Amino acid sequence: MDSVLTSVGLPVALAVIMFGLGLTLTTEDFRRTARQPRAVGVALAAQVVLLPAICLGLVVALGLDPLLAVGMMLLAASPGGTTANLFSHLFRGDVALNITLTAINSVLAVLTLPLVVNLAVAVLEPPAAAGAVGLEFGKTLQVFAVVLVPVAIGMVVRRMAPGFAERAEGPVRVLSAVVLVAVIVGAILAERESIGGYLADIGLVAALFCVCSLAVGYLLPRLVRVGRRQAIASSFEVGIHNSTLAIAVALSVLGNERLAVPAAVYGVIMFPIALAAGFLFVRTGAGTPEPAPRSASEA
Repeated sequence: MDSVLTSVGLPVALAVIMFGLGLTLTTEDFRRTARQPRAVGVALAAQVVLLPAICLGLVVALGLDPLLAVGMMLLAASPGGTTANLFSHLFRGDVALNITLTAINSVLAVLTLPLVVNLAVAVLEPPAAAGAVGLEFGKTLQVFAVVLVPVAIGMVVRRMAPGFAERAEGPVRVLSAVVLVAVIVGAILAERESIGGYLADIGLVAALFCVCSLAVGYLLPRLVRVGRRQAIASSFEVGIHNSTLAIAVALSVLGNERLAVPAAVYGVIMFPIALAAGFLFVRTGAGTPEPAPRSASEA
């Protein structure tokens, strides 16, 4: 990929997106976990533990190329993004829960993303010709910088100038969407000569992983009696990954273009699949308000 895009464009793009995320967050979003411990805990378990395991099973079962498989694992380890909040709002999920999960996942990703990527490299053993694709300590610090620093700056701006943050939130969100599309298109164009083969190799895996992510994100909370609106929020948070972060880590931190292809492909196909899931939630009444529990005198 063009060196200017890799060295300048991607870090700036990700910084804009993560700064925009920070503008939507407050410390209350982290404290909210105490009031929704079950919903938060189940969604985090699905995101951090189940999804990497499901992704590993898919890439092994379908015999995906080891380097592309590591790219899929990088995607699986990436947290949800602000797009999940939008889908949750559109399809009557608990957006406050989405914001809480996004905040916590963004912090956890600093630890879990390097752990999952290094485990994937050890298990899948990509070819030595691909170079060093693991995340050692120095590269882990880069992940910390690209994930948390812009978020923290956004949170500080929101705290110090809430009026400005509210006015800037909309334009920054639009700019983030434009940047997301540009990054995905750029990653695909960089591999345009091989994209047909990549779609054949990765398209099925990416689609299956997206469906599994959305399904696990919804069904697991429902199994432990989490409310429907919270389950919808969990589904989108678990099923819609931050493709831009995965692409940025692949290109700017790991320096390998093929590692970015799964995230670029996923970033395109996840939208129609997530829309289909949202309409399914609405059609089946999954997003309708739940009746309030009866009091003891009414039982």
